[in-house]
Amino acid sequence: LAQSINIPAIKTLYLAGIKDSITLAKNMGITSLTNADQYGLTLVLGGGEVSLLEMTSAYGIFANDGVRVANRPVLQVFDSKGTEINLPSQRQNQVLPTETARTISSILSDNVARTPGYGPNSVLYFPTRDVAVKTGTTNVSRDAWTVGYTPNLVVGVWAGNNDNTPMKKGGVAVAGPIWNKFMQEALLVLPNERFEKPILDI
Repeated sequence: LAQSINIPAIKTLYLAGIKDSITLAKNMGITSLTNADQYGLTLVLGGGEVSLLEMTSAYGIFANDGVRVANRPVLQVFDSKGTEINLPSQRQNQVLPTETARTISSILSDNVARTPGYGPNSVLYFPTRDVAVKTGTTNVSRDAWTVGYTPNLVVGVWAGNNDNTPMKKGGVAVAGPIWNKFMQEALLVLPNERFEKPILDI
């Protein structure tokens, strides 16, 4: 997973089952995958289209120890006198076991595990921060993704052509540098929080 190797992802989807996996994705806020019968094992390779907002929101669940917080496009509302109007509280629900989310964060933030695929000092690596990240590229590089997070921030980047023509490079080469530059600036003003370590059965 850390190296974006396709075969383990395909085997995992096969073992979990497409219908159950899509149900879990829906629980994580990915509602674009509507008909399980139209997808095969290539779903893990970009065989289904989802929005950047859905994907980034789903990764936020890993950052939040398995708890999903509904998207809120409006953060504050004020009346004509400048008094803040209270917004309804955001819905939260546990959609993944805490240890599952922490295990994913441990894998995706492990630069040693990622190094054979990306090198030791790639745009995905932040030497002084806990940063988990995953890249993705769809068929013939039509879409390039980089989605990554710390315990207090989730950032997703999509890159592609408006006419859906293929690009010359994929996820880490196209979306990765954009994601890295944003994260470099954002982390300057955020506290240095660490991921909770998972309890691993050995």
